[in-house]
Amino acid sequence: MVFVITPLYALPVAAIYLILWFRVSSVRSAAGVSFGDGGNPLLLQRIRQHGNCAEWSVFVLILMMLAEGMGTPAIWLHVSGALLLAGRIAHPFGLVPGNAGHPLRYVGNGTNLLAALNAMVCIGIHILGL
Repeated sequence: MVFVITPLYALPVAAIYLILWFRVSSVRSAAGVSFGDGGNPLLLQRIRQHGNCAEWSVFVLILMMLAEGMGTPAIWLHVSGALLLAGRIAHPFGLVPGNAGHPLRYVGNGTNLLAALNAMVCIGIHILGL
């Protein structure tokens, strides 16, 4: 099976992941903290921005690969991929100290949840033979 749609979204999401990793590493280096956050609020923020990307990206991309492998129509894969990408772009800007209700945090989490649910429904339809 050759995946055609999922890699279109995996590549930019991977680039975002690496950018967020670099942001963690640069603060970690500047602060002289090799493990954990060392009590540095900026480092903690960057660690969580990167961690959230890792958690959601892997989950949704695996679901997309399964859905694509089962023969899900391209449009539904693009829906999940576009939602994932939008969420990965928005979320780091909304994950800020002192504002748990930042709109971009809701956009980031909401779009990723919708991306996962869409892929799950696609997989479920195939499993049930509908």
